Amino acid sequence: MSSSMDTPPARILVVDDDPTVSEVVAGYLRRAGFAVEEAGDGPAALAAAGRARPDLVVLDLMLPGLDGLEVCRRLRADGPVPVIMLTARGDEDDRITGLEVGADDYVTKPFSPRELVLRVTSVLRRSRAAGRVPAPERLTGAGLSLDPATHRATRDGRELALTLREFDLLAHFLRHPGRAHGREELMREVWGWDFGDLSTVTVHVRRLRAKVEEDPGRPRLIQTVWGVGYRFDAAGEVSA
Repeated sequence: MSSSMDTPPARILVVDDDPTVSEVVAGYLRRAGFAVEEAGDGPAALAAAGRARPDLVVLDLMLPGLDGLEVCRRLRADGPVPVIMLTARGDEDDRITGLEVGADDYVTKPFSPRELVLRVTSVLRRSRAAGRVPAPERLTGAGLSLDPATHRATRDGRELALTLREFDLLAHFLRHPGRAHGREELMREVWGWDFGDLSTVTVHVRRLRAKVEEDPGRPRLIQTVWGVGYRFDAAGEVSA
């Protein structure tokens, strides 16, 4: 049982126009110890976030009127907040678009509520870590600079707009230059999951390349190692 000195439960805003989905997700999150508020459309979600800033938003992509992408854009415009996007489609374009506007992760319907709870816990843990432990030193390489204390990233002095996952992924690469990483390893070390859709890693690498590479079609920094995964090459040489 919680005492008055315990950290208050994280506030989760669940946004879905399907009352059944919203009820099930909210129920699992409450049983996991989170404080949950529900919203059935975009305007209601923005109003709820305006009243009390949530610690994380579980956001359906296909909302009537104001869709999830626009809601995500407006939430992020008011300040950083972790977002997990729900989509009924397995379309990679939807995943990429959701990640581009600032979503930190996505889950494709139908999904396991238990898995969603694990992902919420993982995203929250990583988003709060910087405020609870001493930040590691600045990471640099190949013109890139990451400051974990301020969660800012630059390339050649130009600030990069990275999502939480993209920042963590790039930090992992910078800490281990020249080493090949399998997608399973990246999911475990960066996402903190022992299972999940490995295409999540593929999509994040693609989006990260679009932001740090001069020519994402011919990546020099984040290279594909066929049959293994990816390698960060601080020298920035195109592999043969």
